[in-house]
Amino acid sequence: MPREPHEAVRESKRLSRSFGWLALLGALLVLGGIVGLVYTGLATLTSMLLFGWLLLIGGFVGLLHAVESRGTPYFWLAVVVAALNIAAGVVVIRHPEGSAEALTMFAALLFLTGGVFRLVGSVVVRGPQFGWTLLQGAFGLLLGVLVLLDWPESSRYVLGCFFSLALLFDGLGLIAIGVGGRRIVGMVAPVEDPLPNPSATDQDRSNN
Repeated sequence: MPREPHEAVRESKRLSRSFGWLALLGALLVLGGIVGLVYTGLATLTSMLLFGWLLLIGGFVGLLHAVESRGTPYFWLAVVVAALNIAAGVVVIRHPEGSAEALTMFAALLFLTGGVFRLVGSVVVRGPQFGWTLLQGAFGLLLGVLVLLDWPESSRYVLGCFFSLALLFDGLGLIAIGVGGRRIVGMVAPVEDPLPNPSATDQDRSNN
């Protein structure tokens, strides 16, 4: 029984350290996001290489799963999907700039179509979120037009900017979780009792 408070204290310290490491990871992500926003060209190249390696590794993993599942009806489909991922990963790694141009064009078209659908939907439906949906549609349409007007030059900074913003906001979220977690642990953690003084205990016994 005397060990339970000490175990609770150790567990609270372990949780506090874990939340501290989480906050540190968030700070590193925020730093990476800020650096990426300053050097958007480098961030674009880095994001494309990461994307290519993820495709390549995912393709090899999918191929291994396909080999393990040979004899099943979806064997050849899994092989084709894995081969396409491997081929796409090789292309992206070998030609990151051209891949960035293609993905930037695709992103601009997504912004355009999403903005048009939101604009038309907000005008036709006129629901309670009419103004907000109209603003989102106009922003998406404007963003798509701006990216297309500056294409292919926009491919040098658009993807890097999005990648850096994602790092920045993810890092801020991790910092908030880490700091908030440490605060909560500090509020509910038990206080460790000081060890009794052996000399004082012996003196009390002699007095009795």
